[in-house]
Amino acid sequence: MSASAIPMPPVAGPTPAPSSTEGAVGCLLVAGSAIAWSTGGALTRFLETTDNWTVVFWRSVFAALFLLCFMLIRDGPRGTLQLFRHMGLAGVGVAVFFAIASSCFILALSYTTVANVLLLQAGVPLLAALISWVLFREKVSLATWFAIVVVIAGVAIMVSDSLDGEVSPIGDLLALLIAISFASATVITRRKAHLRMTPAVFLGVVIAACAASLMAGSFSVGTHDFAFLFALGAINLGLGLALFVSGARLIPSALAALIGTLEPVLGPVWVWLLHNEVPSERTIIGGAIILCALLFHLGWEYVRQRKTTALKQRP
Repeated sequence: MSASAIPMPPVAGPTPAPSSTEGAVGCLLVAGSAIAWSTGGALTRFLETTDNWTVVFWRSVFAALFLLCFMLIRDGPRGTLQLFRHMGLAGVGVAVFFAIASSCFILALSYTTVANVLLLQAGVPLLAALISWVLFREKVSLATWFAIVVVIAGVAIMVSDSLDGEVSPIGDLLALLIAISFASATVITRRKAHLRMTPAVFLGVVIAACAASLMAGSFSVGTHDFAFLFALGAINLGLGLALFVSGARLIPSALAALIGTLEPVLGPVWVWLLHNEVPSERTIIGGAIILCALLFHLGWEYVRQRKTTALKQRP
């Protein structure tokens, strides 16, 4: 895409409804981001370093390099500069929210259980829907609300067998901050669908890297850790962010966040495949409930969009 082909921001107004094709592409891209993000727990298990800020630093650095290369290849040097010029305050907001979310994820795991983090992250679709409804009066269908409730119930079942462990209020607050930040970034990305938010998430991981550089005890890591930190940054974080911001602009905020809940479902699967840790019975039941809810909702959306398109095409 050349620099001259980059769309200029239109006059402010309601977010246009996506076409059925755009909606399908958006769903696939957001699902791809969830798959990429779901590898985080399994990859982190391979790390030997115990300094969380060191992990945040190198993860953010590699993510930034991936996103920069992604933009240069897709848009060229001039096009990339144009993207940064056009992202505006909305892009800065998305950058700050993603910097907070990506940093707090690593930190929260040091203070509370993975179960609590996942349960609070399951509230992202509800938070995104509420923010969109309260601030912008974006309509949320009854089917979406129902799917959100079912998804939260499914994640609750997944993590219920480990909720009785020792947890810290600090960890829970960090996990809640992740959910709020991610939901806010989702809403902004959707409301500013005419803007490409890739430079915004690039700025976000740069902010996270700068903050981590001030807190890290040491930047030195072994060759073993370096390879997995590269994967955590480029694939888990960088690729996930690129896919998410590309897809979230094409579908409603609540739906984007809802599809993103595939992450806590697929996370235990990667741990099972790579570390031979068999998911518990409750994890399997909860994951099955979430997958069924997502598939049902996506199928309902597809049928609804097909009917809407057919009605519009009638003479």
